[in-house]
Amino acid sequence: MRDTFLPFSTPTIGDAEISEVVDSLRSGWITTGPKVKRFEEAFRDYVGAPYAVALSSATAGLHLTLLALKIQEGDEIITTPMTFASTVSMIILCGGTPVLADIEPGTLNIDVNEVRKKITPRTRAIIPVHFAGQSCDMDPLFELASRHGLTIIEDAAHAAGAEYKGKRIGSLDSVSIFSFHPNKNITTGEGGMVCTPDEQLAEDVALLKFHGMSREAWKRFSATGAPGYDIMLPGFKYNMMDIQAAIGIHQLPRLDGFIDRRREIAEFYNRELAGVEELSIPRLAPYGQRHAWHLYTPLVRIEKLGIDRDGFMAGLKRHNIGSGLHYKAIHHHAWYRENMPVPDAELPNASYASARILSLPLFPMMTDQDAKDVVEAVISVITQFRRS
Repeated sequence: MRDTFLPFSTPTIGDAEISEVVDSLRSGWITTGPKVKRFEEAFRDYVGAPYAVALSSATAGLHLTLLALKIQEGDEIITTPMTFASTVSMIILCGGTPVLADIEPGTLNIDVNEVRKKITPRTRAIIPVHFAGQSCDMDPLFELASRHGLTIIEDAAHAAGAEYKGKRIGSLDSVSIFSFHPNKNITTGEGGMVCTPDEQLAEDVALLKFHGMSREAWKRFSATGAPGYDIMLPGFKYNMMDIQAAIGIHQLPRLDGFIDRRREIAEFYNRELAGVEELSIPRLAPYGQRHAWHLYTPLVRIEKLGIDRDGFMAGLKRHNIGSGLHYKAIHHHAWYRENMPVPDAELPNASYASARILSLPLFPMMTDQDAKDVVEAVISVITQFRRS
């Protein structure tokens, strides 16, 4: 057993990021300023999006995108139950009605056939989530959206650097929303980005993110700026700060290398765990795509063990191996059970995965020995609790 605890994830922060943050602190300008603009432009160019707006979180991006689209009471938005709560919560907080479509059993991405069944005259948008960093099958989703006059909003929180059929997520004809939380493939501490080909939507999100103010503060207080401004509409305080963007500026050029290392570890897990009957390992989609490997999420076949998923995670912890839970399905959370109940039989694949899924350690600074320790711990727990 390991002598030290291996966390599920830890950010990879280098000297360049630290120096850039220090430079911001010493400059006297730490809130939204030129470094945010620099990071926006760099990320826009990396993904190939015409417009990019940096925000305080991906949740903020979802919120403002739905507001910019004027989602209102009675509007239905189809999304997946296998996602973090913010995907669904923002729909509700904007007055819309979330409609959950079941997932594919292998990729855990939203099932296009299930989406098709959920479309009604009240449907306004579809929010696919690129689960664990693997792109959803976007072409049939775009076909559905075109046929029914719907908007596609990609929850790309897991998908910085992912590709679909040779195109970067963020460059498709949709709105894409990225996260830079510390456990994501790149980080700004906290932060998010809305990417879109729609100039008006980008302008609306930019206006809403900072009080509805007509001019950004850093431009007003720069040497060439003027302090006047107007409030064009009631807005929010969702701006990214320069001290956050300072990290992202140097994380972004390292993203492809981070993904390469994540893929190496994921492929090692796949090889070593492929023959373990008590696990169902992640499956790659058959269409052309580049998996960003934000998460490695096997399913524990608890029916073959004498413990449940939480007991399995506790067993890993006793071996000094951390793990994560991504995700307990939305319809299994208390608020949704009480206020928007959906029977498990309506979402059988999501319900099955929800009770069995966990995330194994996966981050670029992991060594080969770390990965071997994870596999050894997984097999040891399985051996201990395997049903005879």
